[in-house]
Amino acid sequence: MAKKKLYLLDGMALAYRAHFAFINSRLKNSEGIATGPILGFANTLAKLLEEEKPTHIAVAWDTHAPTFRHDLDETYKANRPPQPEELKVGIPLIKEMVEKFGIDNIEQDGYEADDIIGTIAYNAQAEHVDVYLVTPDKDFMQLVDDHITMIKPDNKNGGFIVIDRDGVQDYFGVGPEKVIDVLAIIGDTSDNIPGVKGIGKKGAPKLINKYGSLEKAIEQAPNMKSKRHRTGLTEYAEQAMHAKEMVSIKIDVPDVQPWEDLVWEGPDKKELGLFFKRMEFRTLTRKYLGEEPGGQGTLFGSGGEEENENGSLNEEAVLYSLAVTEEDILAVVKQLENAKAICFDTETDSPDPINANLVGISLSAKPEVAWYIPVNVEDALPQEKVKELLKPIFENIESTKIAHNYKFDYLILKRAGFKIKGDIFDTMVAAYLLDANQRLKMDSLAKKYLKYEPVPIESLIGKGKNQKSMADIPYKEISSYACEDADITYRLYVLFADELKEDELLSIADNLEFPLIEVLGDMEEKGVKIDVEMLEMFSEELNSDIEKLEKEIFEKTGEEFNLNSPKQLGEVLFEKMEIPAGKKTKTGQYSTSEAVLSELSNEYEVPAMVLDYRSLSKLKSTYVDALPKLVNPNTGRIHTDFNQTVAATGRLSSSNPNLQNIPIRTERGREIRKAFVPEDGFKLLAADYSQVELRVIASISGDQNMTEAFKNGEDIHARTAKEIFNLDSLDEVTPNQRRKAKEVNFGIPYGVSAYGLASRLGISNSEGKEMIDQYFERFPGIKTYIDDTIEYAKEHGYVSTLMGRRRYIPDINSKNWNVRGFAERTAINMPIQGTAADIIKLAMIHIHDYLLDENLKSRMLLQVHDELIFEIHEDERDHVPEKIKTLMEKAYQLDVPLDVEMGLAENWLEAH
Repeated sequence: MAKKKLYLLDGMALAYRAHFAFINSRLKNSEGIATGPILGFANTLAKLLEEEKPTHIAVAWDTHAPTFRHDLDETYKANRPPQPEELKVGIPLIKEMVEKFGIDNIEQDGYEADDIIGTIAYNAQAEHVDVYLVTPDKDFMQLVDDHITMIKPDNKNGGFIVIDRDGVQDYFGVGPEKVIDVLAIIGDTSDNIPGVKGIGKKGAPKLINKYGSLEKAIEQAPNMKSKRHRTGLTEYAEQAMHAKEMVSIKIDVPDVQPWEDLVWEGPDKKELGLFFKRMEFRTLTRKYLGEEPGGQGTLFGSGGEEENENGSLNEEAVLYSLAVTEEDILAVVKQLENAKAICFDTETDSPDPINANLVGISLSAKPEVAWYIPVNVEDALPQEKVKELLKPIFENIESTKIAHNYKFDYLILKRAGFKIKGDIFDTMVAAYLLDANQRLKMDSLAKKYLKYEPVPIESLIGKGKNQKSMADIPYKEISSYACEDADITYRLYVLFADELKEDELLSIADNLEFPLIEVLGDMEEKGVKIDVEMLEMFSEELNSDIEKLEKEIFEKTGEEFNLNSPKQLGEVLFEKMEIPAGKKTKTGQYSTSEAVLSELSNEYEVPAMVLDYRSLSKLKSTYVDALPKLVNPNTGRIHTDFNQTVAATGRLSSSNPNLQNIPIRTERGREIRKAFVPEDGFKLLAADYSQVELRVIASISGDQNMTEAFKNGEDIHARTAKEIFNLDSLDEVTPNQRRKAKEVNFGIPYGVSAYGLASRLGISNSEGKEMIDQYFERFPGIKTYIDDTIEYAKEHGYVSTLMGRRRYIPDINSKNWNVRGFAERTAINMPIQGTAADIIKLAMIHIHDYLLDENLKSRMLLQVHDELIFEIHEDERDHVPEKIKTLMEKAYQLDVPLDVEMGLAENWLEAH
């Protein structure tokens, strides 16, 4: 069953945000209605629905009736200015629009939207529904929990900022459960809620972190050293406690609509389109109704009526052509045969490149000119003929081949028998190199860089369960859309080629990222074999273990209950068994999170057993039962997607399935790797870089002691232990000292604090600080690297890997110490982790070329962290593994040697 995703929107806050976003555009339609707030709200809602695909959704509103907060304090919101006239007219229209989107508007006299949202959110999350609160209001951060996330519209870059527990900590300096205490001290001038005079946004979280709560801080106020804190909390204690009550969002509003009733089944397209036509929103009318609005909208002042002031397709201003016959295609080839750069884009009947069939190809070699060639559809030429005709273009080694998400088009054309030669340029990868934090879809880049809004694919194929395949659409209807894709991609290429050069990123693009695309494509096409029978047997074993563990837990607790219910588990552990309770959630039930149970498991048996139960259950559902379902019926193998443009550090990730997250820390988790097996006549080779990031640190920092250790082939953790514990030789290092040194090695170069190190090692803060001081004294080059990197980032706004990959650090000069601290740790980490990622990518390119050039049967299958997995043919076992090891170790020249550990076996576990 698909995971339920509930989105709750703060209607009033989003309406005000939309009003101020469009306040200077002074948009009006022919009726004289100020449409800016409606357009802004519509844009946010349409983007949310398209990108997030909720299963349940509602918009909550305030009413005009007094609330319980007004009963508590008659001055509540007394200093608020009157509602703008545009919103008095606009909000009823926004509510009408929301209904046409198929979404419920919910409100209740006596309560604010915050309280309705809080109550529904907590009712839903108690049943493990993922809840998303869509609002720009920071007060909602108090509601964030394991299953509740806040989504804040991003004013700067468009899209949404996701705020989870860590995000709350970064913003407020405290976790969600303590946000109310911080807000109570700060107060809220906009709502006329005074806090504690003299204590602001910096002081409040420090006090709450130190004392645990507002009540305890007030209790300890007379003993505080700071006069400002002592006086403030003493004199304004009653006011602060009142503020705490006022800022607390209710989670127990009676008679609220059940979350189960908020199912979203899509918009009423016709009604919604007619609404947008009345408002005279051109793009939205076209999107939902397929036509332009008929009115003559009036625009005062600067700014366009279109969203983001973008242009859109004007077929009279471009030269887009269909090429259907052999003569048509030959004419296209004639025009493109001498082009230095050719952009291509494929249309297919599926988004899965391993199973999709080619439907058409669009081509462009200059702005505003493009052709569309239908393939394999009625009245079009067959694939083989089109391949033959286009061969002079695709196999022209002199021309650069351009695409957006090149890997997809490469796989489609390769499977269709096309060969593509020449240099590669991927506009999606280029955009990622220019700024890894920006949105990389072609439509988003067109809006940002070209001020152009492409035709959405949904206008052709629709959405949801009624979505059609491109193969079902007449090619005459596809032509303009497909040509536009090729044209816009070509325009982005022209722009990005210059920007890559200006930012000194052409080298990493041309020598690393672009050549890697075909390497990853070939790996995805090959896939990896899975022993389905082994996983089925393993599933039965796990099921037996889970049932046995469940029975043992029931025996220990003396009753049977739903182990997957946090509420029931909390009552059994903390009430019946009287285990000292940890924290409670905002619903008043006991927290049974992993962190809570892990802490208790040191002293109590049942929490440890529950953690084992959860671990085995997750292992079974997420991997053991899921992997066989992902085996491709045509190939008998699993084909993961390698993502080149996700991690800002440059690391590859994978999805469908995510092979980076296959467990390796537990014995049962590692068993899954047994299911990854070779074809007959092959063995699996696992080649793993040893301590590559520490070697990169040594090389980047130039630290003499660390460099010396690696050059001498020493155990780096033992060497670190020798240095920080002032031992005479490596032989004196104890296992416990080596364990501590290992944590130091992996922690300090990434900015771990004394507190963080102490927590990991179970030692005092003072001992943690002493170890850090000793480390920097014995490895001074590391300290210099950290300081210099932070200074460089502050001056330039970015940091780079050894090969020139950049990561921009926009918060490096933030006045918020939490935000700045995170930015500094990111700046320190990125050159290290990013260089390690670049090295393995370079190795992959060299190995791929070697296997192809030598026409070998062995093949590269997977990349997981610092490890590469191969199928080695039995005829090639004597020489290919050693060559792979050499190519990996010589991939890039550091100041210390790279080292690769290898294993050859019948499955991944034995090879690793």
